[in-house]
Amino acid sequence: MLELGERANRFRFLIRDRDAKYTGMFDAVFGADGVEVLRTPPQAPRANAFAKRWVRTVRRECLDRILIYNSRHLLAVLREYLAHCNQHRPHQGCGQRPPDRDALPAPVADLGAVRVRRRKTLHGLINEYEQAA
Repeated sequence: MLELGERANRFRFLIRDRDAKYTGMFDAVFGADGVEVLRTPPQAPRANAFAKRWVRTVRRECLDRILIYNSRHLLAVLREYLAHCNQHRPHQGCGQRPPDRDALPAPVADLGAVRVRRRKTLHGLINEYEQAA
């Protein structure tokens, strides 16, 4: 909660599993800031499937390919990957659009007639392509 600062009031819920490492004190910290702590049902491995899928994706596409030096570097890498994921990476559930874009993707273009611009993100780990103006 300390690291979230002013952004902490945007959260209404915290979903967590029933691991013994989460004590009553853990729930009280979030409860004091108005965040309702929801525990996943017992013996329900699919209850937190969306979060587990995102963690698996960010690890496979990003973190398994970069040597992280410290927590500051980790936060910078995750911030850049999150921007890529929300603003450029196509999602099947959104009709192949990134979540932050409302417009449909541009139709397939003849690459011989248009110029394509490549932009490297995460120091060249991921390349983003878009039509040059």
